[in-house]
Amino acid sequence: MLDDSQPLYQSLALELRHAMTDGRLASGERLPSVREAAKSRGLSINTVLAAYRQLEAHGLIEARPQSGYFVRSRLPTPAAPRFAAASTTAKSAEAEVLDQISRVVVAQASPDTIDLSLACPKGSDFYPGERLGRLVSDLARRRPELLSDYCLPPGSLLLRREICRHAQDLAMSLEPENIILTNGCMEALQFALRTVTGPGDTIALESPTYFNLIPLAERLGLKTIEVPTHPESGMSLDALELLLSERRVQAVVAMPNVHNPLGTSMPVEGKKRLAELANEYRVPVIEDALYAELQYATPLQPTAKAFDRDGWVIVCASYTKTLAPGFRVGWMEGGRFRRELNDLKFCSSVSQPALLCEALGVFLESGGYAQHLRRLRRTYAGQVERLRGLIDGAFPAGTQATRPTGGFLLWVQLPAGCDSNRLFDTALARGISITPGQLFSPGGRYTRHIRLSGCYPFSDRHVHALMTLGELAARQL
Repeated sequence: MLDDSQPLYQSLALELRHAMTDGRLASGERLPSVREAAKSRGLSINTVLAAYRQLEAHGLIEARPQSGYFVRSRLPTPAAPRFAAASTTAKSAEAEVLDQISRVVVAQASPDTIDLSLACPKGSDFYPGERLGRLVSDLARRRPELLSDYCLPPGSLLLRREICRHAQDLAMSLEPENIILTNGCMEALQFALRTVTGPGDTIALESPTYFNLIPLAERLGLKTIEVPTHPESGMSLDALELLLSERRVQAVVAMPNVHNPLGTSMPVEGKKRLAELANEYRVPVIEDALYAELQYATPLQPTAKAFDRDGWVIVCASYTKTLAPGFRVGWMEGGRFRRELNDLKFCSSVSQPALLCEALGVFLESGGYAQHLRRLRRTYAGQVERLRGLIDGAFPAGTQATRPTGGFLLWVQLPAGCDSNRLFDTALARGISITPGQLFSPGGRYTRHIRLSGCYPFSDRHVHALMTLGELAARQL
C-alpha cells in the first residue's frame, strides 16, 4: 500500500525496499518492467522510473541492458590475498594440492553427484546445439571431402578469418596466417608453455589461478611463483615487475579478462601495462582469453594482446565455453613464437577436424555467433546474480563472494572457522561436488574458499543442493 503522505515514487521505492528486506523480493529476482509496474499500480511511467532509479542509486537494484531491473545481492566481496609474492621462493606444487585436484576431478566425473562448481555449461540453455548439428549434417552432405581428405595445417581458412574478425571486438588486430587451431584452450596453453620454457624454469601464476595449470606446470618440470590477484585490480603488476626485473621468471600466465575463478577483469590500464612489461623485459606473457567474450558489458574490454607491440604476448582461447564443447576447437596467436608453435602443433596432433572447424566458421560468418553471445551474456549475468542471492540466503553470516563482470564463476570466501577441504568431504558424502579453494594455489592457499558455478539451470534439485551446502558450512562453525 502506497503512503499518501510522501511523493509517490518515494512511497513505491520504500515498499519495494521492504519487500527485499523481508524476502518477498529475493536477491537476483527480476522486478516488473517499468511499463508493467506503472500499469498494474495505476502510476505514471516516470513515477516508477524515479522509484527504480532511487533504489539503483542506493545499490539495492541494478539495471541490465535489454533485461530490466534486478534485485542486487548483499554479499560483501572478498579482500585481496595477502602475501609477499616478490619474496616467495620458486617451488613445485604441494603434493597435497595435486592429490586434491585428482580427487575433485574424479568427483566431478561421477554421475552420482550434483556438481555445483564445474565450469562446463550443459544443455540447450547455453549452446546452439541444434543449429550446429544441422550445419554439420549439411556440410557433410554437400562437401564430403571434409570427411575423406586429410586436413593439413593450418586448417580451415574460413574459421581463421572469422576468428580474426571477431577478435576485433576485443581490440585485437590479428591475421589469419598467424592463427593456430588447437584442441581446446588447454592444448593452446600447453603448447605455449612448452615453447617458451624448459624443465627447471619458473613461471609466474596469478593467485588464485586456474587449477589445471598447476598439474600442467608440474608435468612440464616447471616451478611456480604466485602473484597476488585482486578481484578488482587483477594481478599485482608491481609484484610482477619486481620478479621480472630480477629475472626470476621465464614466463607469465594470466587471465586478465573474466578470470577463473574470480569472475572479474583487470582494468584496461592494467592490461596495457601487462603487455608493456612483457615487451620491456622480453618475457612472454601467455594470456588465457577463454572467457573474454563473455563479459557482461559492451563494448568488450580489450585483451592484453591488444596492446602487444613486439609479439611477446601469446593469446589462447576456444569455443568450448561459448559454442560447442564437444568440438574441442580452440585457437592461439603466438606472436614472435608462432613458427615454433606451428611446428609443435604439427608434431603433436597435426591439425583439427576439418568438418567441425568449417561448421564453426560458417556459424561465425552467418552472424549467429554475435546474436548467441548477446543472449548468453544476459543469461549468465542473471544466473550469477541469482547464485549470489542463493548464497546470501543459505550460507552462514560472514560469507563473501566476488561480483563477476562476466562468465558464470563465483569465488566464495567462507567465514573464519570454515575449511573448504572438509566441506568438500562432507558435501561429497551427501552427493554434492564442489571445488575447494586450495586447488587454485600451487602452495595450497585459500582453505576458506570455494568456486561455485552458475552455468546450470536452477532446478529444485540444484537449489536444494546449494541450501544443503550452506547448511554444511554453517555446521562447521
